Amino acid sequence: MKTNAAVLYTLNQPLVVDTDIEIPQLQRGQVLVQIFYSGVCHSQLMEVRGRRGQDHYLPHLLGHEATAEVIAIGSGVTKVKKGDRVILTWIKSSGIEAGGAKYRKGDMIINSGAVTTFSEYSVVSENRCVKLPKGISLDIGSLFGCAVQIGAGIIMNTVQPKKNSTIAVFGVGGIGLSALMAARLYDCSIMIAVDIEEAKLNLARECGATHAIQSKEQDAVREILRITNGVGLDYAVDASGLVGPIEQAFQSVRKKGGLCVFASHPAHEDKIKIDPFDLICGKQIKGSWGGDSVPDRDIPRLAKLYLKGEFPLEKLITRRYALDRVNEALDDIENHQVARALLEINGAKK
Repeated sequence: MKTNAAVLYTLNQPLVVDTDIEIPQLQRGQVLVQIFYSGVCHSQLMEVRGRRGQDHYLPHLLGHEATAEVIAIGSGVTKVKKGDRVILTWIKSSGIEAGGAKYRKGDMIINSGAVTTFSEYSVVSENRCVKLPKGISLDIGSLFGCAVQIGAGIIMNTVQPKKNSTIAVFGVGGIGLSALMAARLYDCSIMIAVDIEEAKLNLARECGATHAIQSKEQDAVREILRITNGVGLDYAVDASGLVGPIEQAFQSVRKKGGLCVFASHPAHEDKIKIDPFDLICGKQIKGSWGGDSVPDRDIPRLAKLYLKGEFPLEKLITRRYALDRVNEALDDIENHQVARALLEINGAKK
């Protein structure tokens, strides 16, 4: 069996959408799926642009959030069966961790991780599959694989803000907007969105932000201190994956217990700088691995909130692309043109 797929052959070069890539035989714990929709996020941009340092697995496939249908299962797989519709997520859930697959193009091996989604068909590990909850459409479902789990997860699993807390989200793409939607459930008194794009700030207002700061024109830290009467925030979440906003988010939280959580790391050579005295004064900073999410628990929980109208996730999908336009999607992410880019692979056929 063969598939079309976007392949990273060389760092800092466009992905090549190759045809006739041979799909390997399923091993224990592996699942063959047909991809419907795949999200495209900052992580793939960093990989393609070489911002994660040396890549030892070239050439390889990409993508880590999608909706799909199970076509076949390998030995030992009990979580899903042929015909099931599933959400694919990079965050490990229950089931077998089968590792990556090796595809072929002629004599060339094309590597793959435990889940990849920029292809018509993909071999994934059982533990990267969660059944698509009833009532969730295939396009919206793809967002639950990464953006919603991380953004909402940081709020619901990591921060768990108290009523009337103050919070800011730096970077309001898919993850940041998901964080704002979740924060609204906790009756935060002040919810500040920080971004350089006015269109994203408008989306943030629709998702619950009480204030919006255009950080290209305003000093975000100074503005936050003004809004909080000089106290600073109870919580700040960085979803930009950039050094400057992470540092600003930390500077924005209050002394004696203010918490800064960042959702994505900057390029490998970039380092954040913080004042150690702020730590002595009780400010806290931590990273988040997937929003501390447990997919088998959190995807159904988030789906229920969406179906109740609490999470207007349609607002996140600002542009859709065919698989052969994947490089355009990456460029639009780099140029801050989209909240969440979505690849329509087989979804339009369903």
